[in-house]
Amino acid sequence: MWLAAGVTDMRRGMQGLAAMVQTTLAEDPFAGHVFVFRGRRGDLVKLLWWSGDGMCLLAKRLERGRFVWTQASSGTVCLTSAQLAMLLEGINWKHVERTWQPQAAV
Repeated sequence: MWLAAGVTDMRRGMQGLAAMVQTTLAEDPFAGHVFVFRGRRGDLVKLLWWSGDGMCLLAKRLERGRFVWTQASSGTVCLTSAQLAMLLEGINWKHVERTWQPQAAV
């Protein structure tokens, strides 16, 4: 999963975002990766991915708060599936702290 750093024009649809992935991010939009884009206000994200037989687009808007985003202004950031789940829930995925660590095997 790839987070597109910076701000994206949220008026873009599937073709516009796929073109941005290919030209600006220099990635293949048909590789099966998920690409995540955020608008200027920070309360809307769009996810773009190729499912093997068609392009899919998902949009989510938070009713309160903002999506936690990278400070970089260009390029991409690789996310794990857990980080993407936290991002979509509005949780700060950059500073997650585990609550328990094993101390001994026996």
